[in-house]
Amino acid sequence: MATTHLLDDGEVVDGWAVGERIHSGGMGAIYRVSGPAPFPVVMKVPRLGPGEPASTVVSYEVEELVLGALRGPHAPRLVAAGDLARRPFLVIEEIEGRSLSEWVGDPVAPEEVARLGAALATSVHALHAQDAIHLDLKPSNVMIRPSGEAVLVDFGLARHAHFPDLLAEEFRRPVGSAPYISPEQVLGMRDDPRSDVFALGVILYELATGELPFGSPRGMAGLRRRLWRDPVPPRALVPAIPPALQEVILHCLEPRASGRTPTAAQVAFELTHLEQVAVGERGERRRRAGLATAVRRWIAAAGAEASEPIRPSAHLAGARIVMAAVATAHGNEAQFEALRRAVMRLLPAEGPTRVACVTVIPPSPELGGSSDDDNATSHRIQQLVRLRHWAEPMQLAASRLSFHVLESADPAGALLEYARANQVDHLVIGAPPPDMPLKALLGTVATKVAIEAPCTVTVVRAAGSAPRRPRVPGNE
Repeated sequence: MATTHLLDDGEVVDGWAVGERIHSGGMGAIYRVSGPAPFPVVMKVPRLGPGEPASTVVSYEVEELVLGALRGPHAPRLVAAGDLARRPFLVIEEIEGRSLSEWVGDPVAPEEVARLGAALATSVHALHAQDAIHLDLKPSNVMIRPSGEAVLVDFGLARHAHFPDLLAEEFRRPVGSAPYISPEQVLGMRDDPRSDVFALGVILYELATGELPFGSPRGMAGLRRRLWRDPVPPRALVPAIPPALQEVILHCLEPRASGRTPTAAQVAFELTHLEQVAVGERGERRRRAGLATAVRRWIAAAGAEASEPIRPSAHLAGARIVMAAVATAHGNEAQFEALRRAVMRLLPAEGPTRVACVTVIPPSPELGGSSDDDNATSHRIQQLVRLRHWAEPMQLAASRLSFHVLESADPAGALLEYARANQVDHLVIGAPPPDMPLKALLGTVATKVAIEAPCTVTVVRAAGSAPRRPRVPGNE
């Protein structure tokens, strides 16, 4: 294997002209380069040779494998890779924007924490949906595009369910960044997507308070402390933090993976709709758990064992976001009941699947009205009350429900945009009247949603009408 040396400005490596060095660290260096790519790119060159750790080679191989398998806007595109035995390098897309690390240091306003956190959680969900786990989430590994979209970078410690876990095979110690590593990673487990949810919680805590929840431990004793010792509640450090935001943060930081918010998509959903978060003891907490609780957790952690591997996409399938599109303005009780039954068939008796109840009303100027009963605010409240009334018979916990009244002159477009923005997995909507002419049918809200939705759609008819089969994208 060749020893890698730092590159010189103007040097040409396999057809790529090397420009300025923009980063140099313990694992390697990053250069701007130009060559046969239709967008700006950088070259990552690992440090190899005498005195360099073996983890550098493994991380290089891991990043090449994972980036080559990922698609979409939340990870940089892999353009080229050099021969590991001759001249190793990776040419990847250069992400325009700012590192999330630029926001850390002092407490960030809660609404900004929610905005940045939702963008980050959305990118993490996109990664998990492709059966990959980042396992090294930290502010310096997140880029925020000018559009507000988050992009994850540096996949050298990642795990992809479709490939052998090279790091787990080579090393028997925790691998990751000490302030952000999850309890299960401390125990050597690298196959749970909820490890990224934990790191996401650490980042949210850091943004909201300016502090790290578990400090920066340097040894195993310090790393293991997070298995039983909870952090100081964010509101004890920054009283202005809303209880709902603290609820979200501390839910992500539960020491047991099974106790955390189950998916990054649900974290994004809660951060986008903080007013709908069911605040419990976590959100109101002003001090960390007492000694007795810490001792019980310590005893439990002492006997902790590796869990069964979890394929990220399979885990997401058991923790979905179901959207119920309820036409509250029409008051069709038979249709309401059919919708409820369809939604309940999609829900386990218990578990992390949540339901977003959504209705669409005309924009405020179109509502008009001058009396207390017909103004825009009253109309919105009426529809919100009807949504809650519609959901009551399902008897779901408040933490599994949210209610949303959208204003739009294009109901189908509003429902589709909501489904896209909130990573909805399954959308349930009422069917148009069965006797509607074909020409008119093609223009209905339900038909447009069924055709264009980014998720699975079930179109429901009331009892007595012929049901329509669910549509699954890609299976038509």
